[in-house]
Amino acid sequence: MNRYFLEPGAWTERTLSLTDEEAHHALRVMRAKEGERIEVFDGEGKSAICTIAQASRSLIECSIESTTSQEHPKHPVTLCQSIPKGGNMELIVQKAVELGVSNIQPLITAHTVARPDAIAKKQAKWQRIALEACKQCGQNHLPRIEEPLAFSDWIQRESSTTSRIIAALDPAAVHFKEWLEKRPITAGVELLIGPEGDFSPDEYQQAYAVGFLPVSLGDIVLRVETATLYGLSVLRHELSRE
Repeated sequence: MNRYFLEPGAWTERTLSLTDEEAHHALRVMRAKEGERIEVFDGEGKSAICTIAQASRSLIECSIESTTSQEHPKHPVTLCQSIPKGGNMELIVQKAVELGVSNIQPLITAHTVARPDAIAKKQAKWQRIALEACKQCGQNHLPRIEEPLAFSDWIQRESSTTSRIIAALDPAAVHFKEWLEKRPITAGVELLIGPEGDFSPDEYQQAYAVGFLPVSLGDIVLRVETATLYGLSVLRHELSRE
C-alpha cells in the first residue's frame, strides 16, 4: 500500500486532503485513482488507512477507514554525524531512518572535506530523503535533520541525554559490546561518528569533557558510512530486546 505524508495540523477526524507535492506524487507518479486504498502518516507516530474519495489535478480527498499510533521510542537515538565527502551523507540519512533514529545532527569537523557553503544548501534535501525513507520502511516518526553546525559550536550545547557514545580509534576505547554490558541504556542515546580523517585530538578532548565515552567498533578500520550503520545496528539490536 502506497504511503503519503500529511502534517499533523492538517488532519481532521474523518477526511484527509493531500495537496501540492504529495498529491502530485500520488497522481502523476503512482497513478493513484478514486477508490484506491492508501496509507497516510503525520510524522509524529499517527497513520491512517484511507480510501481515495475524489482526485483532481492538485488535490486528493481521502476518507479515513482506521487509524493507528506508534509510541515514541522509549530510548530515542540521535545520530551526531560528521558530514562525509561525496553523496555518502544521503545514504547515511536514508539508512539511519530505516534503523529507527529519532534525530540527525550533521557536523562540520576539522577534517570535514565538504565545503561549508555547499553543506548549508543540503539540509532540505536530506530532510526529503528522510521523508522518503519513512514512506518506504513504514516508519511513522519522521526524524528531524538539524541545521549543520561546526563541531565547536555544537559540542557546547547542553544535552539531557544520559548515554553519549563516540566511535573512537583511541586506544582507550572499549569494545561496543563491553560498553553496553557495563552501562545499560536508561534514556536517550547520542552516537557520535567522525569524518574520513577521524576527529582531531582537540575534538576528542572536547567530546570527552562533555561526557562522551569512547567505544571501539572492532579492529577493522571502517569507512564512515559503514561505521555509522554498524553503530546504529548494534544500538537497534540492543534496544529492541526491551
